[in-house]
Amino acid sequence: MEKKVEVSILCQIYGKLLTDKQYEFIDDYYNNDLSLSEIAENNNITRQAVRDVIKKGESKLFEFEEKLLIMKKMQKQEKQIQEIIAELNKIKEGSSDKKIEKILNNITKELICLN
Repeated sequence: MEKKVEVSILCQIYGKLLTDKQYEFIDDYYNNDLSLSEIAENNNITRQAVRDVIKKGESKLFEFEEKLLIMKKMQKQEKQIQEIIAELNKIKEGSSDKKIEKILNNITKELICLN
């Protein structure tokens, strides 16, 4: 997975555990696509100070994930849901019973909501 996407996901999961500045800078850098210079200018600090805050925040995010594995579990769950949906679709395609089709459609909708 690309680092930018990974950090963005980790920030969504663990962002509240960071300091306000770490969260704000990481969010601006990874999600709002601001440069280090733009963030520095907006906060009246040096570009290097922004970089340091982001690097410390990233380290914390990866440390949290290493210990808690929430992102890994979410990705595994999403994959399992997609596999179940694929199997349900196979059953639905092979069935001519409208009642079964309706039940399978309802189950599929519920699984999509979990994803």
